[in-house]
Amino acid sequence: MKSFKLVNNLVGWGVFLLSLVVYYLTLEPSVSFWDCGEFIAASYKLQIGHPPGAPFFQLIQRVVSLFAPNTNKVALFMNAFSGTVSAATILFLYWTIVRLAERMLSESTKNNQLLMMTAGVVGSLTFAFSDSFWFSAVEAEVYAFSSLFTAMVFWAILKWEQVAFEKQANRWIVLIAYLIGLSIGVHLLNLLAIPAIGLIWYFKKYQPTAKGIIATLVISAITIAFIMYGLVQGTPTMAQNFEILFVNSFGLPYNSGMLFFILLLVGALIGLSIYAHKKSKPLLNLVAISVLVIYIGFGSYAMLMVRSNANPPMDENSPENAYTLMKYLNRSQYGDTPIFTGYYYNAPALGMEEGAPVYYPKDGKYIKSKGTPSYSFDPRFKTIFPRMYSSSDNHVNGYKMWGNIKGRPVNVNGKTDYIPTFSENIRYFISYQINHMYIRYFMWNFAGRQNDQQGHGNVLDGNWLTGIGFIDAMRLGYSGDQPSSMSNPETTNRYYMLPFLLGLVGLFFQLKRNKNDFWVVMLLFLMTGLAIVVYLNQSPYQPRERDYAYVGSFYAFAIWIGLGVMGVAQFLNKYLKNKALIPTVVLTALIPLLVLSENYDDHDRSNRYIARDLGRDYLRSCAKNAILFTYGDNDTFPLWYVQDVENERPDVRICNVTLLNGDWYIDQMKNKVYESDPLPILMEKEKYENDVRNTLFVRDDLNYPVELSTLMKIALSDSPKAKLKTQGGGSYNYFPTHQFKITVDKEQVLKTGTVAPEKAALIEDSIVIRFEGNYLTKSDLAILDLLSNNNWERPIYFDLSVVYTSSLKLDQYLQHEGFAYRLVPIKSATPDPSIDVDILYNRLMTRYEWGNLGDPDIFLDENTYRTVEVVQIKNNFYKLSTALLNQGDKIRAKEVVDKLYEILPLGRFHCTYFDIVMAGNYYQLNELEKGDRLMETVANEGFEKVEFYLSLGGDYVGQFQREANRDINIIREVVRVTTNSNRTALSEKLETRLNDVIQNFGNL
Repeated sequence: MKSFKLVNNLVGWGVFLLSLVVYYLTLEPSVSFWDCGEFIAASYKLQIGHPPGAPFFQLIQRVVSLFAPNTNKVALFMNAFSGTVSAATILFLYWTIVRLAERMLSESTKNNQLLMMTAGVVGSLTFAFSDSFWFSAVEAEVYAFSSLFTAMVFWAILKWEQVAFEKQANRWIVLIAYLIGLSIGVHLLNLLAIPAIGLIWYFKKYQPTAKGIIATLVISAITIAFIMYGLVQGTPTMAQNFEILFVNSFGLPYNSGMLFFILLLVGALIGLSIYAHKKSKPLLNLVAISVLVIYIGFGSYAMLMVRSNANPPMDENSPENAYTLMKYLNRSQYGDTPIFTGYYYNAPALGMEEGAPVYYPKDGKYIKSKGTPSYSFDPRFKTIFPRMYSSSDNHVNGYKMWGNIKGRPVNVNGKTDYIPTFSENIRYFISYQINHMYIRYFMWNFAGRQNDQQGHGNVLDGNWLTGIGFIDAMRLGYSGDQPSSMSNPETTNRYYMLPFLLGLVGLFFQLKRNKNDFWVVMLLFLMTGLAIVVYLNQSPYQPRERDYAYVGSFYAFAIWIGLGVMGVAQFLNKYLKNKALIPTVVLTALIPLLVLSENYDDHDRSNRYIARDLGRDYLRSCAKNAILFTYGDNDTFPLWYVQDVENERPDVRICNVTLLNGDWYIDQMKNKVYESDPLPILMEKEKYENDVRNTLFVRDDLNYPVELSTLMKIALSDSPKAKLKTQGGGSYNYFPTHQFKITVDKEQVLKTGTVAPEKAALIEDSIVIRFEGNYLTKSDLAILDLLSNNNWERPIYFDLSVVYTSSLKLDQYLQHEGFAYRLVPIKSATPDPSIDVDILYNRLMTRYEWGNLGDPDIFLDENTYRTVEVVQIKNNFYKLSTALLNQGDKIRAKEVVDKLYEILPLGRFHCTYFDIVMAGNYYQLNELEKGDRLMETVANEGFEKVEFYLSLGGDYVGQFQREANRDINIIREVVRVTTNSNRTALSEKLETRLNDVIQNFGNL
């Protein structure tokens, strides 16, 4: 027994080391896209990231960062931490599988011991190299660390089960409680292991009955609810009540009430434990100590308040006191998602209801204010278990598609509307939320993956795949193979359903051998899978794939994959006369090797610096002391990282227009940060705090442009004369026109370098801009206040996402200077931004870095292709080369075109319309062979796609008619440009082939 324990531990550590080596070899060496930039920047300087925060994760990552030799390696070390904890997760999974396998065997022979260890190796390594888990293992995100907590608490309850009736057995329960408390400071997913832990406790302590199992599950559900709503959200609420009492009634300083509440709470729990000990109530004592250590673990959130009061550059929601901490933990800025009851997406609004009162600190007190009002809706549209609730047009279209909505007619204000039926609600739940957003991800990991294109329901993108021809053909209508011009072949992974089938063998084998353990694993599987589906209640057209949310469920299934080894051995023993050990080891060991070989190429992020370099390029697009407005995660978080960690361009102020809707963010923009002075937002706090001026209506009372400073006085006035009366008796601030102007001080513009002296004659007397839509947000108001006060002192830039989405139509007064567009008092001759050729040339050709985009050995996933915005890069080079050609500067124009295809080599990136116009520029430069090669590449890619659509047959051609038409039109444009450029032989060859393709389409 001792020798088995030693060998088992050594094999476990071997699994750990193998996983660790693979993760370290495939780490991203710098920041990744999405939340990683924010997490790294927040951890490095202990700042406050997005709600509900991950303070324990940040504290550990801050310690990790201290070992980095320089700031350029901070991201690598934090990514390596994810790799390390992921390998540790595999270690605990190995030990868990071996323990569960051991409980299914009647005797511990040497062969059985080898089988148990083989089961542990196969199950744990299959999970280690699985698609979703590996993705999180090589970047600085919370999901790897969260998975470790799940693995540890599940392993710990099995250790408790081994010694449950020994004197000190409950120390394992206390450890589990402490780990759960710590995990709250990483991610709440760990809480979903509690029901499985509860079942193990119950099965060990009691003789199982149906009532007992139900009672255990109910208690487990209550425990989760207590931690989520009572501890995480309820504790700050109670602290807030004490805080208001102590500050407003007793006149004590801020945080005194919260401090008293914390001392009272800890004292009460300690007192309860002492009482239980004296009265010999062990269960009560265990509960009191467990709750206490959960609170100790949860205490990592104190870091948020401490650091928020230090006012770091990133201080999201500013959780400085009990009130703001409560809003932070409740994720108030994201709104509520209905779970048990709610309204369908098309419920008519009947009126406004006043929100619950809120408090905010001011002048040493907490001031009571009206809460955010909410709509009341037609009760006929209310339903239980609402799955289709969002009124966003995009989401509604998705509901109708996935739910096949017909509805039942009702009369609404004299018109017929249609309420979705409950069966349609369930149809959407099953078809989209379960099948598309869970089962699809599950099969990615255990059957195979079609490609990494984000899937929205069509048969070409993001589906699961097996590699078994007839199965894929039945599901998709074709084999699943696509031309390389449509998807990245590296991301097509075929496991032939072997991990899935082995998992099913393990599932049924455990059900047969040990029903209690089966239900424990099944509960873990369901709680971390389908229960999350219900809780998240996701709407269609998510901005990215969400498979990372269900890794806990995949972890549970990996247990069955391991136990499947035992089932295979039992089956083979019937035919091999108890000599199945070696065949079983050989056959099952091939599965993790298959998954590793299929997944390695598309999970290898080594030498990829794209997100970091793109962040640098955005900042390098700006003049000194600039203000740069950004919009989304991927055009903000990499910038935060390179500025906060690598100290890139500390003079530039990054301002996210989405966050600017929060009063706390406006406050922060009014502070000095690094080398950036406060933004010139001069409106006083009471003009925008809390829900004041969240929305301002825009009317057409005046049909001419009004000076912006005058409009701001109207919008910020508290006079009844400056407000719009409503039928309900309320009043709102508004803008009386859709047009505003800013008078230009030409001397100031030239003095600050906004416009070069040689362009002085182009400066407008005033710039005239219009509002789009019938209302403006608080973010728009803050930007307008800045524009009215800046007086061209500081350069103002907008990234392309802001230009596209903003209600302020600034396009004709923007100057294209790279990845950012500068506001200038010169009106473009076209509806698009103008170009400063020299500035753009200098940045594109000499100042920007491109993150190894052109290196064929660097893997680029779909997210990178999409986020890098290849079209935007090509657009930049096209506009610059065209402008240079128009100036007669053919030397620099040729350099620009050649540089583009050095950065984005032909064949590595999918072609776009811009490649056609760049080929046209080659023709103008008399680079005929280069132009022909580029045109043929574009045309051949188009033909490849269209011929693929044709190969699907008539049923599918109709589904992809729009895509086919787009590609046909691109080929037509190639023919047109080659014809006009006198490339007759090429144009005739392409036109002949195009006519054949069109005829084939007509035949279908």
